[in-house]
Amino acid sequence: MSEQALTLADSQQPMTTKAPITLVVFDQLTITQLLALQTDVALNILALIAINHRNKQTSYRFEVSCSDFIKARKALADFCLTHNIEAALVKQVPCLNQPGLLVMDMDSTTIEIECIDEIAKLAGVGDEVAQVTERAMLGELDFAQSLHQRVATLANSPESILAEVAKNIPLMIGLKPLIIELKKHNWRIAIASGGFTYFADHLKETLQLDAAFANTLEIIDGKLTGKVLGDVVDAQVKADSLAILSEKYQIPANQTVAMGDGANDLIMMAAASFGVAFHAKPIVLAQADSSINVQGLDCLLHWLA
Repeated sequence: MSEQALTLADSQQPMTTKAPITLVVFDQLTITQLLALQTDVALNILALIAINHRNKQTSYRFEVSCSDFIKARKALADFCLTHNIEAALVKQVPCLNQPGLLVMDMDSTTIEIECIDEIAKLAGVGDEVAQVTERAMLGELDFAQSLHQRVATLANSPESILAEVAKNIPLMIGLKPLIIELKKHNWRIAIASGGFTYFADHLKETLQLDAAFANTLEIIDGKLTGKVLGDVVDAQVKADSLAILSEKYQIPANQTVAMGDGANDLIMMAAASFGVAFHAKPIVLAQADSSINVQGLDCLLHWLA
């Protein structure tokens, strides 16, 4: 970004706003794009307040004002999707350099796949299960009901298909750099998943996470029974996991972050101080405090104060 962009605030007059608001953009943004963003989102840029160099990227934080924060945040999300860029409009976000808690969804968030869809492919019921998964993530089906429906199709499949999926599990871009940087600042990191312990526990061990909450598949004599043991880890349980870990590790409420992509992540995201939609469904984008649509998970480092 040019010096013209950094001095843009000098030519602006403040508007009425109820609380301090910060616009975060990356240095790849051109002055033309910044001016278009300011117009389309109806923001007034007041001052450059910080330049952050994190994880090989540089971001700028501007103090801004607007007449309607929620409306402006939605307009920014639409602008970012249209122009294929990342930017955030935030206020009172957790600080990177203070201990915090990050709880993430697993499937399509910390990893690039939906595990149950991959299991189903190996079990010969891939298309059937994938359709139900998509409807559940869009919020069109009750999650617990849809999970039981999908798992039932796996009955009598060999346990070996779980190992086959686990050995090829692709981590989401930016996951490892995000974990490494957060740990430097004494953050706690966990997975809360509507998926399965077979994979969540594997990730917890390999990535040295602090906790993992997920569903347990019943396996008898080396075969899946088509049942889930115990209560389903649904949207409320995900939110509860954040509260449990906050208390366990004595993390203040204003230092909590939740990230996810599907409708069953919304309660958890609302329970956190900062809820981030990651490559998410429209219903999640509409309600999140911020989003990441183009970059990897480590983009979160720049959204934090």
